[in-house]
Amino acid sequence: MPFTKLQFRPGINRETTSYSNEGGWFDSEKIRFKAGFPEKIGGWVKKAIYSFLGTCRSLHPYVSLGGTQLIGVGTSVKFYIDEGGFFYDITPIRTTTAAGDVTFSATASSSTITVTDLNHGAVVNDFVTFSGAVSLGGDITADVLNQEYQIDDVQDGDTYTISARAANTSIASITEDGQLNPALVTATGSDTGNGGSSVVGTYQINSGLTVAVTGTGWGAGTWGRSTWGSGTTLTANNQLRIYSQDNYGEDLVFTVRGGGVYYWDTDSDDYGVNRATALSDLPGADSTTPTVANQVIVSDVDRHVILFGCGSETNPGVLDPLLIRFSDQANPFTVWKSETTNTAGDLVVGSGSEIITAIETRQQILVITDVSVHSMQFLGPPFTFGINQIAENITIASPNAAVPVGDSVYWMGARDFYVYNGQVSKLPCSVLSYVFNDFNYNQTEKVTSGSNSAFSEIWWFYPSSSATEVDRYVVYNYEQNIWYYGTLTRTAWQDRGLQTYPIAASTDGYVYLHENGQNDGSTNPSTAITSYIQSSQIDVGDGNRFVFINSMIPDVTFDSSVSNSPSLNFTLETRNYPGGPYLQTDTEAVTQSATSPVEQFTNQVFMRLRGRSFALKVESNTTDIQWRLGSPRVEARQDGRR
Repeated sequence: MPFTKLQFRPGINRETTSYSNEGGWFDSEKIRFKAGFPEKIGGWVKKAIYSFLGTCRSLHPYVSLGGTQLIGVGTSVKFYIDEGGFFYDITPIRTTTAAGDVTFSATASSSTITVTDLNHGAVVNDFVTFSGAVSLGGDITADVLNQEYQIDDVQDGDTYTISARAANTSIASITEDGQLNPALVTATGSDTGNGGSSVVGTYQINSGLTVAVTGTGWGAGTWGRSTWGSGTTLTANNQLRIYSQDNYGEDLVFTVRGGGVYYWDTDSDDYGVNRATALSDLPGADSTTPTVANQVIVSDVDRHVILFGCGSETNPGVLDPLLIRFSDQANPFTVWKSETTNTAGDLVVGSGSEIITAIETRQQILVITDVSVHSMQFLGPPFTFGINQIAENITIASPNAAVPVGDSVYWMGARDFYVYNGQVSKLPCSVLSYVFNDFNYNQTEKVTSGSNSAFSEIWWFYPSSSATEVDRYVVYNYEQNIWYYGTLTRTAWQDRGLQTYPIAASTDGYVYLHENGQNDGSTNPSTAITSYIQSSQIDVGDGNRFVFINSMIPDVTFDSSVSNSPSLNFTLETRNYPGGPYLQTDTEAVTQSATSPVEQFTNQVFMRLRGRSFALKVESNTTDIQWRLGSPRVEARQDGRR
């Protein structure tokens, strides 16, 4: 009886029914295609044993002049420098009180401390460090009070509460799920003092949201709110916390979207003490220095610091969402006032209501608003930069939804995917309905993207309709022009480069090295990555006859597997009608038996299946396994009409 070779088109297609997609793949989980054939994706391991606080949505690797590899890590509550796997807190300071402005009160048998500070300006989850306090009289000693605390609850504009923590315990002492795990101290009846008259409170910048709030943030309100081109005042507390960061040489400049603009001097080994500083507070900063912005880029060609959506020269603290400003080339952080003697200046984007993101390519900076795309290029004196519109009637999902690859830029829109490669066009997508029919549009700002250049891939991570956080991904392979998808929680991603592997942040508080090993390294010990791919239905002839299958010859390679006997399951399923249930299923394990001199595995598997059509599924769920499918063969014959 002859064998039939099973050859499928690469990529996943969900734009048709499974039955009409005969000869194609219909479903997948944690696979990719290489040379047209599906294989399991690589695994991931924790970059270090240390975790961060909050949800990270920004990673920026760079190198100091001394050759130290650093990563800027922006989370919802902190900004860190990752050096050697340890997170140094460089979160900027918002304000420091005068001595005596802060007082405390405790309640016996409770660890809750009420803090009074008139017009404190704090929000829940903010961090404050107290100094100069004396004992309240009992177990709430001076050492207990004079520490960094995270605010539990804000009662009003003058009072808030904290939970008293054992003396000399770090705020960074957190559990494996990235949450605070302090040793609390309970007040006694003797704790009747107020901390004395010398207490100083040092407040870090307000924390941000981890869940987007409908009706606030960059996408809120009707299109063109207020007059055309007018600025809007956005606070840091009513929108998702998104950082933008770039390095000028070895120094870091970053923004809180809708908030401040900060500088961090890398020329210090004491990372935990050397905190970031507002640009406007730097020595020599002029009075026009922006104090609010949405995004920052350091231009690689001309070395200007450029802000997108920022404060103007006349109103540096009021955000104009369509304004672009660039500093003086000779004084990139401190001189922002445009004069004939410097290269500082500004541009205004002429369409849309807000600049959503800007992406630097080799030749230009692509500026994308909510409705249009613009090209910004360095012209030199006397204009410095010029900008022109190149497309309109587009959408973009979020500030982190665009990825540059060479001179091209790819991004996710509201219900489409786009590419700019000299002109803007929509990307044909074979999984478009699958992605956008199961999408949480209230959390669109959480869409994040990144390239995986080793495999010619663009990854978009997004929240499904039943999730409030990112839980899925979709991949476009621009070399093979195909799509595939899966489930994974990653809130920030950076391609390999300075790092050997791509790095990504997860909601568990860890940074992961991807394409590293074959397992899920988020647990200890590592666990298996479940990966599979399933074909569409295949029939014999026109599907009006039954097919009988009694054997299959597998074709697979286990190259790069660590397991001594890697194995995966081949499953054949039969149906009588396209919309009917699977009537018969047979799963057989295919196991490698030798690797030398020629890779050997299960020769043939036997089964007895009958139906009008059948589908193939290949799945692995064990550790230390890597696989790639070839062209298996099935022994199938027509078997009558019923």
